Amino acid sequence: MQDIIKKEFTLESYHDRPFLADVTVRISDQKHPVILFAHGFKGFKDWGHFNLLAEKFANEGFVFFKFNMSHNGTTIDDQLNFRDLDAFGHNNFSKELDDIDQMISHILDDSHDEFSIDPDRLFLIGHSRGGGVSIIKGSEDERVAGLTTWAALADFSMGFTDKVIEKWRKEGVHYFDNARTGQKMPVYFQAYEDVEANRDRLNPENAIQRIDKPTLIIHGDNDETVPVVQAHHLSKLNPKVQLHIVKNGNHVFGGTHPFNGNELHSHTQEVLNKTVSFFKTI
Repeated sequence: MQDIIKKEFTLESYHDRPFLADVTVRISDQKHPVILFAHGFKGFKDWGHFNLLAEKFANEGFVFFKFNMSHNGTTIDDQLNFRDLDAFGHNNFSKELDDIDQMISHILDDSHDEFSIDPDRLFLIGHSRGGGVSIIKGSEDERVAGLTTWAALADFSMGFTDKVIEKWRKEGVHYFDNARTGQKMPVYFQAYEDVEANRDRLNPENAIQRIDKPTLIIHGDNDETVPVVQAHHLSKLNPKVQLHIVKNGNHVFGGTHPFNGNELHSHTQEVLNKTVSFFKTI
């Protein structure tokens, strides 16, 4: 059996900002289905157990791509820390959809022919905010054959009160605490304006109803960040969508950062097994 190969590469985003991506695969003579993984808010491609997950998916016969959103706050020189908070502040959902679009185009434009990619079996996985964005992308892009969300965000309004929004509008910036790093993460008012200007598109609830391809929603019933009620709500909006609840699972399914182990948490392993089984039926 061939060893697993991991290759990192850089793309220039549609918004003139370079970002890092990587691909993990075990070479074989067969056509490989593809997975594109989208991280969440305050996330990055090498967070916690994501590299181990990439290897696990590769062992199951998938070509696994993951990437840093172009405005996630990391840099080409430092992909593990939020060194560019100004870029983070200028991120929005439309830019993340553009980033996913660029990754799909790059994957399918013969850039990775050596991996024998099956272009008809390209799947999305999105975690948290990346899950909500993946629902939208999956609903509008025919190149996507199916998707799975992990702890997906169902509502991009983020529950802000009118008072908070007005303060945000006046000051031009709202800060989010990063408990892990202690940083105050700025989000400029343009992010709210993006949602307001694209209400129909930037709405996972609308998108899930339009999806006509295999979709699996996975969520932990002890999610401290995105309540599990959002997963139940999304699944009820489309009876064809499958739902799997991880008992006692939290927002990252037991993952931690940094992660130095060789074995996944049992909740993460459950998510992996369910996702692999689902994609292999498509």
